[in-house]
Amino acid sequence: MDNTRKTVGQGFDVPIRYKANLTIDEAVEYSGISRAGLLKMINQNDCPFVLRLGHRRLIKRRAFDECIAKLDFVE
Repeated sequence: MDNTRKTVGQGFDVPIRYKANLTIDEAVEYSGISRAGLLKMINQNDCPFVLRLGHRRLIKRRAFDECIAKLDFVE
């Protein structure tokens, strides 16, 4: 029997490397950047990797990868 189907609200356990968008907590774990440092970055209006969904913010993983690859320092 195929147990991959889930009902609404149960979600799936998808590895981070396969996700298009990450939660803030996932992005912190994924990048090793502190939560405070990441929040400082995404609170800028011109942040290229934040996806705003009402009050919720997600991190566009590919754009985030490109951005942090260029960084030498995070406050």
